[in-house]
Amino acid sequence: MKRENANNATLNRNNIPEGWKKVKLGEVAKIKGGKRLPKEKSLVESPTKHPYIRTRDIHNNKVAVNKLLFVPDDVFPDILRYIVEKDDIIISIVGTIGLCAIIPNELHLASLTENCAKLVDVNNKIVHKNFLFYYLISEYGQEEINIRNVGSTQPKLPLYNIKVIPIPLPPLSEQKAIALVLSSLDDKIDLLHRQNKTLEAVAETLFRQWFIEEAKEDWEEKPLDEIADYLNGLACQKFPFENDVDRLPVLKIKELRNGFTENSDWVTSKVLEQYIVKNGDVIFSWSGSLLVKIWNGKNCVLNQHLFKVTSEKYPKWFYYFWTKRYLQKFISIAESKATTMGHIKRDDLHVVMVLVPSKEETEEMGIIMGPIVEKLIKNTKQICTLEQLRDTLLPKLMSGEVRVEV
Repeated sequence: MKRENANNATLNRNNIPEGWKKVKLGEVAKIKGGKRLPKEKSLVESPTKHPYIRTRDIHNNKVAVNKLLFVPDDVFPDILRYIVEKDDIIISIVGTIGLCAIIPNELHLASLTENCAKLVDVNNKIVHKNFLFYYLISEYGQEEINIRNVGSTQPKLPLYNIKVIPIPLPPLSEQKAIALVLSSLDDKIDLLHRQNKTLEAVAETLFRQWFIEEAKEDWEEKPLDEIADYLNGLACQKFPFENDVDRLPVLKIKELRNGFTENSDWVTSKVLEQYIVKNGDVIFSWSGSLLVKIWNGKNCVLNQHLFKVTSEKYPKWFYYFWTKRYLQKFISIAESKATTMGHIKRDDLHVVMVLVPSKEETEEMGIIMGPIVEKLIKNTKQICTLEQLRDTLLPKLMSGEVRVEV
């Protein structure tokens, strides 16, 4: 890769790098809408042969396959024309517009909501499909999408406005090279995520075997909040930043689940060190969407409604998996509360009991569990690094500031 002169590399609606051409999206692909289910018909949680993709199922430029609802078998014939095929590009067009994803193999012939559109029959003699996808998720593509929404109370992106989105194209060979660079990074990130999922499953199986199936009667019982400290976050609106140097993003429930976006809040970095969240810290969302996660992002500030979980006495694997062990119970407690946003209280941490082996037994278990958690954390750090590299390269490659030699 090589860097072009910045004065010649700026990408805007009136200027593209030398050797590039500009086409309208409708000239290189067909844009088709999805379909609403017939009236009085509902999606179901029980799997059928027909998964249904909604706007809310698109996260981080991918479809969250494990969270989909399904079209009942008797309803599917009514929406048969509105399916997607593997490798189709989809884009959200109502509400949160501009969310994009490529349909994975396992969602071939899934149904698509009317709040999304699909790009099909992409002319591969003019544009490389993966290059088109990366352009649409870049800041330049997102800007072109956002200026074309026509809604006031609810943003909408009409299909006719999608057709006129300008796409700056380098030569096809360079498009392929750019797409290969970016997709290689994404493939490595996906591999690490899958590896972490496997590691976590192995660790949870061992934990269940040791502490549930084969637990010893002489092990001590302690409340969950006595094996770890559960630090609640700050009311971050009280800590505004004063400049762009001494600031950090705010970790809220939404960011814990989906990562940071341009809409995430920022506060001063001059808060007590204990409220700084670092890659590898255990975070427990105790309000709203309850989840326990080893944080895999950049440094940030802990917001209220989140616990940062630490312990000076017990290893990370021990308090992490014990907290996860009771997560479903905590979710049930939160759902039972008659409030707009369910939550648990500190007292709920005190009434659930943890089995504590002897120090020697804990150390023996740690010989196996410690490296698993260390590998999880190492992978999350590598994921963060690769994501930062990809996000840095993406606008530079799409603007021509950085060129790929072919």
